[in-house]
Amino acid sequence: MSKVCEVTGKKVMFGNNVSFSINKTKRRFDVNISKKKFYIPEEDRWVTLNVSSRGLKIINKKGISAVLKDINARK
Repeated sequence: MSKVCEVTGKKVMFGNNVSFSINKTKRRFDVNISKKKFYIPEEDRWVTLNVSSRGLKIINKKGISAVLKDINARK
């Protein structure tokens, strides 16, 4: 599973761990992503999306059908 949100497009960032002596080593900042199933009543089917926590808030606000239209328009 790729670490990219299908709603917001958020993905992994890279940066540094900084120790007390200011030694820097590379690290990854992963996105808070979970696989979630949504029901679409207009089409009478279920859709599975990789969604970040911010993406879930957007779906709660706009509705799943409006968000899917935005995703399809972007692709």
